[in-house]
Amino acid sequence: MPRPIEWQLGTVTGIQTETPTVRSFTLGLPEWLGHRAGQHVDIRLTAEDGYSVERSYSIASEPELAGQLEITVERIPNGEVSPFLHDVVVEGDRLEVRGPIGGYFVWETSLGGPLLLVAGGSGVVPLMAMLRHRARAGATIPTRLLFSSRGPDEIIYRDELDRLAGHGDGLEVAYTLTRQQPPGWTGYSRRIDDRMLDEVLRPLGSGARTYICGPTALVETAANALLRLGLPADRIRTERFGPTGT
Repeated sequence: MPRPIEWQLGTVTGIQTETPTVRSFTLGLPEWLGHRAGQHVDIRLTAEDGYSVERSYSIASEPELAGQLEITVERIPNGEVSPFLHDVVVEGDRLEVRGPIGGYFVWETSLGGPLLLVAGGSGVVPLMAMLRHRARAGATIPTRLLFSSRGPDEIIYRDELDRLAGHGDGLEVAYTLTRQQPPGWTGYSRRIDDRMLDEVLRPLGSGARTYICGPTALVETAANALLRLGLPADRIRTERFGPTGT
């Protein structure tokens, strides 16, 4: 019988603002045994009176980052955990962490490709772990990310994604902004639909290994559209997130 995953204390070693409502937290974990891109961890907060609350967060960092990991957290109004992380936690604080968890929604270079990633809002987090892993491994697997956000200020990891796509190693990133587009915007300007997915998928072919993460409506729309476009069901893996910007 497998041993239960134990809680351990992680030290916050870095905090990065990604968007007005999203921050990334780097946690130093001396006892961390590693993870696979796409897995998540549980974070537990315990008050002085003993009351505790847990939330699950996808790991944003690549497996090659030893002894630490990064989570990216969207601030949920009236939430119990995300406002505390955003408003109270500072570098040097310690958080209870348990993981890694999950084995279905994972990708590593040994699985191959081509690779299609579809994200809505903070659903990009586990997909970012995959892209960072791909980059660190020096892989040139043909990869496309289709990323839906409400507006330009809400594109999580925008600078890093553009930098990765500029390496010329087979990665292309397509953005769609559903509510607000800046002057001169040349990306998509609507919710993800069949035509958009067809355009993004076509260069990869009908055998693309696909990961979709975001709000339930986006995930179901994208998965059903890809099935209609001829992508086999066993090539599509999905993960649904809570409230997020699309």
